[in-house]
Amino acid sequence: MAITSGGVDLDAFTELLTPRGLRALAEAGELVGAGPAVDPVTAATTLRKTYDAALTSTALTQAGLRQRARAKFGADADRMFFTPHGLEQATRAEVAEHRARRLLALLASEEGRVIDACCGIGGDMLALARAGCTVTAVDADPLTAAVARANAEAFGLGDRVTVRVGDAAEVRPEEHDVLFADPARRTGKGRTFDPMAYSPPWPVVLDLVARAGLACLKVAPGIPYEFIPDGALAEWVSYKGEVKEATLWTGAGVTAGRRATLLPGGHELAATGVTAPVGPPGRYLYEPDGAAVRAHLVGEVAELVGGRLLDPMIAYVTSDAAADTPWAARYEIEDVIPFNLKKLRAALRERQIGNVTIKKRGSAVDIERLRADLRLSGDNAMVIVLTRILDKPSVILCKPSSPA
Repeated sequence: MAITSGGVDLDAFTELLTPRGLRALAEAGELVGAGPAVDPVTAATTLRKTYDAALTSTALTQAGLRQRARAKFGADADRMFFTPHGLEQATRAEVAEHRARRLLALLASEEGRVIDACCGIGGDMLALARAGCTVTAVDADPLTAAVARANAEAFGLGDRVTVRVGDAAEVRPEEHDVLFADPARRTGKGRTFDPMAYSPPWPVVLDLVARAGLACLKVAPGIPYEFIPDGALAEWVSYKGEVKEATLWTGAGVTAGRRATLLPGGHELAATGVTAPVGPPGRYLYEPDGAAVRAHLVGEVAELVGGRLLDPMIAYVTSDAAADTPWAARYEIEDVIPFNLKKLRAALRERQIGNVTIKKRGSAVDIERLRADLRLSGDNAMVIVLTRILDKPSVILCKPSSPA
């Protein structure tokens, strides 16, 4: 029986790596790159004039995955290989590079021996090898391991990378300088947010961590705090305003705590234990970056802007001062009203608002239904924020005051 992963066949993938297969892939890339000008049926028909059905399908699938992967890997995507699930879980290149730099800083060395216990298609493996590490990469799926191996070869990293098929639970982290693990967060029913349903499951991951001198775990940004190991440094990473992941660091050189990192700027914010005061709306509203929110650093952001919380349980900060910080988008408040559809509609009509950006925290209102119910008409734009202020449903009418 052929081994498949997300619709990709191992035998067909192996053929794709032959000179003939690579020619088919190059031709498929040109067809897929033509966009709407060439529909899938035409592309398949064109390739079938030269190649069999299996190779045609594999080449077109790979070309399509490469096109999607450019958002994560940039120009490197055109040289890489993927499976659908592998691409979905793969780390964005900029985040993987950041992590590799931090790992080498913890090692205080320009190289290190890393065991990548759940390598997937090898996004982190590539970043670690490029940074100077020697990587032994393991994946339980033979096709995924083959894809990772092909990616190492595509970038001339075969001398730094060894890829093998194996069970993550059986790796020996004590024989390497660093354990890196990115447990699969997808089951037969789709994506899972429960660490106990990771593959390998959380107890197995923690056993590996306990035997590692230095460990780096990539986990979902919504990981419950109770799953964070004692003594770990938990880091939430945001890329261009979108939280991408959390990383848990344990072992030698690691100081326990919480931290948020903004990329591509490289800004860092660490927990200091500050508690933000609570007070009434000021002239400005600050929306903290999601990484700071996940890391429970809203108090630290409030301190940066000289602000206070509108509600002790909601991550919106207000201040009378216009402070510039990469850690929050700033809006100038025009009005604050209790949430009431008729009153909100009237307020927007009075301002001739025809376009709104709707944000919410601490509100159960359905945004798209509200947008339809507002019956907007006018030439002006506004940001409306649905939230609670001292536990009262409220709407803040505002406009951007700094780049989001």
